[in-house]
Parts: sequence; structure tokens; C-alpha cells
Amino acid sequence: MSIELTLLIWSAVLAFAYLGVQSTLYRMDYGVAHANSQRDNERPPNKWTVRAQRALSNFLETYAIFIALAVATQISGRSDGLTQWGAIIWFAARWAYLPAYFIDIKQLRSGIWSISLIGLLLLFVGVAF
Repeated sequence: MSIELTLLIWSAVLAFAYLGVQSTLYRMDYGVAHANSQRDNERPPNKWTVRAQRALSNFLETYAIFIALAVATQISGRSDGLTQWGAIIWFAARWAYLPAYFIDIKQLRSGIWSISLIGLLLLFVGVAF
């Protein structure tokens, strides 16, 4: 199995981590009873809940691209150093992005996001050309 496909499979754990953080912080902020309700007339969330939701949304925006490129790499048989490093960089950067969203260090989160984008670009170039 290629590195890209292996990381695609393990990216499910990454997705569960983002979902777990978001749902846990939501329940800590609003309470389990509210989370199990229709959530009508919801008050504004605290900053941690907002950050968790934004981190999850950001992850989901790039996750589909990673899935498409990893599958395309596997189907085309074009796995090489470029695509492998692209997958590794994206995967590692997305793990680093989650805690970075909660740390108030200027430019850290954006820098990590940029690194993950480089990983996707490497994957794209490797499979497309």
C-alpha cells in the first residue's frame, strides 16, 4: 500500500480528532442537555467553541482535496517522492494545525496552514504532471 493511501486511511483518525475536539468543547460550553436539544435560541458560543468550530471547518475545506489527490495518486500509479512528501506534509501539518488554533501565537496557525497547502500542491503536481 502506498504512503498516500496509508495516510488517507489514517486521516480518518485525524478527522475524528477534529470532530472530537469540536463536539467536546461545544458540550463543555453549552452542556449536554442543550447539545441534545433542537438548539433553538442559542446564545453566542465562547471563544474555545468558536475556535474548535473554525478549526473543524478549515480542516473539512482541505480534506476533500487531500482525499481526491490521494485516490488519484493511487489509481494512476503515480506515487513517487513528490506525492509521498506532499501527503506526509499535509498530514503532519493538519495534526499541528489543531492545537495551533488554540494557541495565541501570532502567525503560527496561518503558517501551519500554508505548510499544509504546500503538501497539497506537491500531491497535485506529482499526480497531474
